[in-house]
Amino acid sequence: MERYQEIERSIIKKYRKEIWSPFVRAVSDYQLINENDNIMVCISGGKDSFLLAKCIQELQRHGKVKFDAHYVLMNPGYNAHNTNLIMENARILNIPLEAFESDIFSVVSDIENSPCYLCARMRRGYLYSKAQELGCNKIALGHHFNDVIETTLLSMFYGSEFKTMMPKLHSDNFEGLELIRPLYYVHEQAIISFAKYNDLKFINCACRFTEKSNNEDSSLSKRKEIKELIKELKKVNPNIEYNIFKSTDNINLNCVLGTKKDGIYKSFLDEYDKKD
Repeated sequence: MERYQEIERSIIKKYRKEIWSPFVRAVSDYQLINENDNIMVCISGGKDSFLLAKCIQELQRHGKVKFDAHYVLMNPGYNAHNTNLIMENARILNIPLEAFESDIFSVVSDIENSPCYLCARMRRGYLYSKAQELGCNKIALGHHFNDVIETTLLSMFYGSEFKTMMPKLHSDNFEGLELIRPLYYVHEQAIISFAKYNDLKFINCACRFTEKSNNEDSSLSKRKEIKELIKELKKVNPNIEYNIFKSTDNINLNCVLGTKKDGIYKSFLDEYDKKD
């Protein structure tokens, strides 16, 4: 048996409960993949996106729904070591990687304060344009369960609003394109365990800015802060992660001061004195 086949088997067998079943359940619950979809699976080079690619491959082979997939690496300017590691992992995992270059790191590397926001926006633009070029109607990203709950708390603590990372979104600027997150139910610890079990080494942060600077972007440090907070809260309440996640699907509109939809704010006072 080839190494990539052993890795595939570990997803289905050893990590069935922690990875495969949550992946399939999220795809089903949120109707992420439909008949005749053409999906661009985005590979960043990290553990999450590579696992996503393998799960999508397995679903292509064994799922009931027929769809096409392109496995795409947008290289924003990785150094040679990281680029080689990504391509080697694609070979090991038997992923037919389609790579294209951009100069994003060169553009944002001279920005002193918080270049991550601009970098993220530029990455998104390149990826959506590539998806259109490939004739795709969906873009799959490797965000997982922990990304969801951390984003929820970040929005509350630093954004003064209650919102979460959605399992799928229609693009505002690219008509006909949809973003999906099939690892929505998969915990990060399961992905870490999967990588260690299969002796896989992935790039972590390949950002040129952090390579040359001792300064950490504030958005990254805040996310680390939230990770540490959740870790401490779990010591008191082991269900804290699930409770945070479930709260985004269990909002009692009778007990909130105001809501906003499509940019329009509505206060609880608007209907406070109205009777049925």
